[in-house]
Amino acid sequence: MKQILIAIDQLGNALLGGHADETLSARAWRQRHKRRWALAVRALDAAFFWQEAHCAASYAAEQARRHLPPEYRLPVNT
Repeated sequence: MKQILIAIDQLGNALLGGHADETLSARAWRQRHKRRWALAVRALDAAFFWQEAHCAASYAAEQARRHLPPEYRLPVNT
């Protein structure tokens, strides 16, 4: 079910002109320097009140490729 929700989120982002493989929350965090996206961060973080810093965490998850199957993830250099 989680994968379906992520896919719907990514579809919504793509319909709004974003990247096809990025969630709306990650895009909002990435674009937070723009007023409308800063407002989106506040709204999304409030909507996901049980998650601390939801948009920032979503952006970090996108960078770590956590939504991809393990075999598609890049190895992390330590």
